[in-house]
Amino acid sequence: MNTSPRRIAVISAGLSSPSSTRMLADRMAAATVAELTARGIPASVDAFELRDVAHDITNNMLTGFAPPALESVINAVVSADAVIVVTPIFSTSYSGLFKSFIDVLDKDALIGKPVLIGANAGTARHSLAIDYAIRPLFAYMHANAVSTGVFAASEDWSGRGDEVATLADRVAKGARELADAIAGSIRAPAADPYDPDTYAQEGKSFRDLLGG
Repeated sequence: MNTSPRRIAVISAGLSSPSSTRMLADRMAAATVAELTARGIPASVDAFELRDVAHDITNNMLTGFAPPALESVINAVVSADAVIVVTPIFSTSYSGLFKSFIDVLDKDALIGKPVLIGANAGTARHSLAIDYAIRPLFAYMHANAVSTGVFAASEDWSGRGDEVATLADRVAKGARELADAIAGSIRAPAADPYDPDTYAQEGKSFRDLLGG
């Protein structure tokens, strides 16, 4: 198995600093790295706050060109082995900043890429936004969004112990699914047809090869 480090790009669309959006993103990333480590797969994380490149995103939408800071974020997302995205819920859907970033990506940028979706809001009434608003966006991009979406409401951070534990369970489940998707994308290198060991493993010899 190829054990080269897997790179995970984490996109947080929170507007404040610190933000519960970034807090959730960090927990999801840490849980995913832990799951991969348990599978013997090293991983690294590149985390980005979209508010840091908000003006660049607007300029990109107006001019069609990404300033260097935004280009660096886009390149990290496109080249990553997997992506974790977390957005606050505004007006029952993803934030405008989050959608604007997705809009500046090339339409083929996320094809087949494993994605773990997260969202947070002030109330659990918005928990379905992941499935009716955010997931279809990544389906349109042909990304491989894992089944579990991780939603956090305000009470998940400051509520009773069982509520905090429930959030931890959701994070762990989403992380396992993303780790499974990443692990499933790792393939053993193809055998070299000219390597003597290949034929030895197959019970063949070079005489067999030369004899057709």
